[in-house]
Amino acid sequence: MGIDTSMTDPRLSGFPHEPYLETDMPEGEVFEILAIALGLGVLVGLQRERSQSELAGIRTYPLITVLGTLSALLADVYGGWVMGTGLIAIAALIVIGNVVKIRTGSADPGMTSEAAMLVMYGVGAYLATGHRGVAIALGGGVAVLLHAKEWSHAVARKIGDDDFTAVMQFALISLVVLPVLPNREFGPYLVLNPREIWLMIVLISGISLGGYAAYKALGDRAGTVIGGFLGGLISSTATTVSYARKARLSVSSSNLAAIVIMIASAVVFLRVFVEIAVVAPDMLRVAALPVCTMFLVLTGLSAIMWRSGEKPTSGLPTHGNPTNLKSAIVFGLLYAAVIFAVAAAKEHFGDSGLFGVAIISGLTDMDAITLSNAQLVRAGRLGADTAWRLILVAALSNLGFKAGTVALLGGRTLLKRIMVGYGVTFVVGFGFVLLW
Repeated sequence: MGIDTSMTDPRLSGFPHEPYLETDMPEGEVFEILAIALGLGVLVGLQRERSQSELAGIRTYPLITVLGTLSALLADVYGGWVMGTGLIAIAALIVIGNVVKIRTGSADPGMTSEAAMLVMYGVGAYLATGHRGVAIALGGGVAVLLHAKEWSHAVARKIGDDDFTAVMQFALISLVVLPVLPNREFGPYLVLNPREIWLMIVLISGISLGGYAAYKALGDRAGTVIGGFLGGLISSTATTVSYARKARLSVSSSNLAAIVIMIASAVVFLRVFVEIAVVAPDMLRVAALPVCTMFLVLTGLSAIMWRSGEKPTSGLPTHGNPTNLKSAIVFGLLYAAVIFAVAAAKEHFGDSGLFGVAIISGLTDMDAITLSNAQLVRAGRLGADTAWRLILVAALSNLGFKAGTVALLGGRTLLKRIMVGYGVTFVVGFGFVLLW
């Protein structure tokens, strides 16, 4: 006669329809994740205690996080309903706590502590069921976010309408438009992929938005070096135009303008490096040395100009919103035209026909030629050795365009200062293209 184990095994009594599942997690690992949960809860609870939260503090948050971990461990045996019950219990405690606060007349209209309690329960549960590193980063991030209350409020107060528009337009570009675009190739050479084209727009808009945010934060406090760096991040061509005009209006500012333009031109190669690393990281094996060398040459020349002349400081020229939809569409069309032209030139004229495309496309914009070549390298349609040469030729074409801009807008004094540095850069660049 068999024995009914559901009547004798206390682990199964009360759960006749749930088979007993022994967890595969070693005992030492269980202690480890419980300790991590406790530590993360203490970290967040300490912050809430210092903020004088009446709902939960340094003891409550560790208990909530550990409860989340225990619920996840028990759910592995008895089913996911355990975690749901734990979440409902936390929600009930929040409601009870707020009811008491309302009756005592100490109700706080904010919901930060309540939200943090729910999140930390989830962090504790994810420690046992997901990626531990993600859970730790999330718990630490919650503590930092809670601590940054004053700073975040100050930033929000400083954001103007134009700045908020820039953020919302970037959200539109990256979170609304990108996901709905088709991810397939169109056109005669099968190189026009709407989603990949828009992804390049998101990448460039993100880089420019980062520079714009730093520019807005620093404003007139930015000196020459930072001004050139941020100008290169936002738009080196626009920076060249702005400072060339400054130099024409005031000859004494020529040294300032020359240094800023040189630094902005150096940052172009930093942008190129980042764009290649994001789109076609394998290409860096052959492109890193020439690109980094050009960056270092221009940076070194900027440093020499800084040491040999006066030490000027100045505010930044005015920069507009770099993420507006019109600019995004224009760049997308430019990128599509360049990648199409490169594919067509390679198909009909071979590699020799690509350099004409690089020279023309590099005149006013380096991002389109860099991203299009990197994309073709990743797709296996263009050799990496040819691609970096095309990018370098486009960069030299871009420097030539800036030199022409300086000659037209900046006057002789600025042109003399710029041409010395650009001349050395041209020699190094052509040396790489022809001899490397």
